[in-house]
Amino acid sequence: MAEEDNLTRQADEIEALTAIYGDDWCVVDEANRIYCIAITDQDEADKTADCKINLQICLPPEYPNTAPPVYQINAPWLKDAERQTVIASLEQVCSENSGECVLYLMFERLRQYLMERTENTRQDVANNSQDDDASLSSDLASRLAFPSAPECEIPPIKHGEPITDRRSTFQAHLAAPISTVQQVAQVRRELLQNRKIANATHNILAYRIYCEDRGTFLQDCDNDGEAAAGPRLLHLLEILDVRNVLIVVSRWYGGIQLGPDRFKHINNAARNILDAHGFIQKDEKGPKKKGKHKGK
Repeated sequence: MAEEDNLTRQADEIEALTAIYGDDWCVVDEANRIYCIAITDQDEADKTADCKINLQICLPPEYPNTAPPVYQINAPWLKDAERQTVIASLEQVCSENSGECVLYLMFERLRQYLMERTENTRQDVANNSQDDDASLSSDLASRLAFPSAPECEIPPIKHGEPITDRRSTFQAHLAAPISTVQQVAQVRRELLQNRKIANATHNILAYRIYCEDRGTFLQDCDNDGEAAAGPRLLHLLEILDVRNVLIVVSRWYGGIQLGPDRFKHINNAARNILDAHGFIQKDEKGPKKKGKHKGK
């Protein structure tokens, strides 16, 4: 009976949050009760896009009666001290409202934090204060801040089948043919227009472009907070000899650490989408694979 009561209360809470937050709220995995939300300062939404907080939530069967929600903060601009402050504030909300539905309170506490931070930043600027925290651009955004260039045509973007393990979900996205780094930035921006992808805990990226005139490769990768994942994804493209392709693997964290298995799922998601769209050729004699020189 207790579990049924929890599920009923969860369903009512999710329905209310969907009505309140609209497109800022999205369902990652309904079966495993994994959701995410983008929190911004409503009054300064356009100006504070770089300091948006994406919060991913997993609701255990015991929530809300006897357990709090499991959550993951995704905000690359948050320094360690600030992150601990935010976590402590959310933990306080949960402890002060034990046994109650707390998601709305958590979200509004985060919004209040952003509003106060925005106001403090505005005052610092007015006083001509030079603050080390003034630059809030994420590592991923800065790494892909390519020099301005004419807009290129965005190649088709394909989405792979999700892989779920212990409530974490992995999904690969593929764009080809890619011929310039400007296209990489454009595809990334296009993917992040999708609220669910934008709210992923990590969006690991790797691309590999063959420069035919020089016989060399232009390639790079980004972890987006998932340490060592980017180079492993790029290495997969190298050993398959895949060319002129951009791969992004989104991971929505489910509250349970996967250890090295997370790298297996990231690479498997990438390999599956490459195989599904003809970028991996099987040797007639066996399972050995070699990348297809597609999109040259």
